[in-house]
Formats: sequence, C-alpha cells, structure tokens
Amino acid sequence: MSHSTPLQETTERRDEPRMSRKQIALAILALSVGGFAIGVTEFAIMGLQPQAVADLFGEVNETTMAQGGQLVTFYALGVVVGAPVLALLGAKRERKAYAIFLLGLFAIAHVLSFFAATFELMLAARFLSGLPHGAYFATAALMAAQMAGPAKRARAISVVLSGIAIANLTGVPAVTWVGQQFGWRWMFAVVAALAVLTILLVMVYAPRQMPPAGASMRGEMRGLANQRLWVGIILAVVGFSGMFAIYSYISYIATDVSGFGESMVPMIVLIFGSGMVVGNFLGGWGSDKSVLGTVITAMTLVALFMVLFGTLAHIQWLMVPLLFLIGSSASMLGPSMQTHLIDTAPKAPQLAASFHHSAFNAANALGAMMGGWVIAAGFGLRAPAFAGATAAALGLLVTLYAIYLTRRAGEKV
Repeated sequence: MSHSTPLQETTERRDEPRMSRKQIALAILALSVGGFAIGVTEFAIMGLQPQAVADLFGEVNETTMAQGGQLVTFYALGVVVGAPVLALLGAKRERKAYAIFLLGLFAIAHVLSFFAATFELMLAARFLSGLPHGAYFATAALMAAQMAGPAKRARAISVVLSGIAIANLTGVPAVTWVGQQFGWRWMFAVVAALAVLTILLVMVYAPRQMPPAGASMRGEMRGLANQRLWVGIILAVVGFSGMFAIYSYISYIATDVSGFGESMVPMIVLIFGSGMVVGNFLGGWGSDKSVLGTVITAMTLVALFMVLFGTLAHIQWLMVPLLFLIGSSASMLGPSMQTHLIDTAPKAPQLAASFHHSAFNAANALGAMMGGWVIAAGFGLRAPAFAGATAAALGLLVTLYAIYLTRRAGEKV
C-alpha cells in the first residue's frame, strides 16, 4: 500500500511557472541564507555565554553559569511557541510573502536584543527572537521541496537546513570572535543585518508559491489527529536534546576540562560546525534512501560519541575529533526528522514542518536544562555528555516504535 506525501502533492501543482535548474538553485540558496542567520543567533550565544554572564550578572560561577543557560532556553521556548502558531497563521498565505514577513519579525527582535539593558529584558527579547524561527523554516522547507520535486525533496530540505550547519562552520566562530573582541551584543546586530540581506535575496530570487488547494487552518488542525506525528515529535525532542546538553556549555568544557585557552573557543566552535555541515548533507542523502534508517544510524552514533566524549574530553587531541563526530552524527537527524514529520501528516504539511523546529528547540531547551542540572548538582562539566548519551539511547527506543507505526501504515521506512 502506498500513499502520496504532501511534498509529492505540492510538486505536482501546475499553477506556478516552471523554473530552470539555475533558478531553483538560486531560490533555495536564498532561503538558506535565512537559515544561516538563524543558526548564528541560536548557537553563537553558547560560545559567548561567559561574556554575557559576566556582563549581565557581574560574575561567573556555577550559579550564574546555570542562569546563563536561560539565554539558550528562552530563545528555544520562543521557537516552541511560535512555530505552530505562526505556521497555522501562514497555512493559507502565499509562501514567499509570508517568509519575508517572518524574516522582518526576526530582524526587529534582534534589534531589541541588542539594546536590552537587563537580564530580564534580554530573556524577553530572546523569546521574541525565537518566535519566527520554526515558521520560517517550515515555509522555506515546503517551498524548496516543491521546487525540487519528490525525488530530491530531502536534499532540497537539507540545503535550506544547511544554513544552520554552515553558520556553525563560519558564522558562529566569526561572531564569537567579534563578540570577544568588541562586545557580545554585536552578535545581535550581525544577525539583524543577515535577516535584512535574506529579505532582499528572497525578494529577488524566490518565486511566488501558493499553498495546496484547500489549505486552511482548520484542515491543518484536523491533520494533528495522528499518532505517528506525535511520536515523531517526541523522537525529535529526545534525539536532539543530547547534542544541546554539551553544546550549551561547550566554552566551559573546552577551557575547564580540556584545558584550551579562551582564544581557542571560536576554533572549537568551528570544528563542531564543520561536523554539522557534513552531517546535514549526509542526512539529506541518506533520507532520500531511508528516512528512519538514517535516524537509527544517527541516534546510535550520537550515543556512542557522547560516552566517549564524556570519558576522554580532558585529552585535547581526542576531544576535538569527538566533538566533530558528535556534530556530524547529531546533524544527520535534521533532514531526516524534517522529512519524517512532514510525511506523517499529509493533511497538515505547514504545521508538521514547523513542529520539527518546535521539537528541535524544545530539545535545545531540554538539553540546556539537563546540562545545567547535572552541573549545578555537582557532577562536573563531563556530566552533560553522559546525560546526552542517555537521551540518545532513549531516542533509539522511540525510533523503533516509529518504524513499527510506519510499517503498519504501509509507508516506506
């Protein structure tokens, strides 16, 4: 038994003009620049956390370290809340215009972050910054998949998501260095400028694209009555949380456990980012062959590398490649989970696509909290890696159940 997916259905539409390969590539790359901006703001704060904590609290200790993790958590909570709400509001809207609207909100929120004078105002601004994140990626992923066609949909999605991975390779280390030299708040100014640049690129290169015929908020809501979708969301939350348990505190681990100087933190972040780039494209390639097979592989590798990292992080020449391997294996989950969630809800593609980013950032918040809990409990800076390995092992069990449900529905695993 076989069912068409929402991405296959949208690619069969004929009411948009045909595009050349070059036009499609430019349009998808324009959308990926927005992902780059989002990746910078989501991850650069982790490398700049010591500077932020010192500025906002006046001192750095175990208590303020854990509080500083809220700068990660509140952004993530904004994504969790904003992704489904703004995705629903965009269900019937022309996608190019809606993507530009979301980018505008994103830029304004970062201007507010730049000027936030207190810790409480900064948390509020971080929450607002996260609101458009998931809805933008949902819109951009559906646009890219429709342009690329069903045979290359996961790879098209991986290109959009690659903005996050490439941000970790180039943008995050660069902005981390800028923040260390000129002040951590300049990260927000850089991200606002990137958002404005994306608006211009999308206006020039992306085509107008209407949602599927009959799309509606009510239809999207009805599509949520789906066990496979909710299992997929749980899987994404659990699966991604391990990565954030250590990455949220990577600057402290690099300096206090591995013995690197603070000046090496941008390089450490770059190495993690290079792993994310590799993993993102491996995930896209693997997911066009087997979506949940790629999830199983990635989850197993994350659990293994986390245990090794927690055990060997004090050895510099082992810590660095292990961090690369954690980044690559965890990022394999991005395209596979995005594709899986969309496939589980053929009647709610916009909302299902947004839930990937709600889940990813719920994992971000959960991982940062998990890392903070074990550090505050006195287990040390290695403990987040073991907490992350436990989460990945649990994710393997959830993946096996997702495979069972997929096969029961007669779908390809």
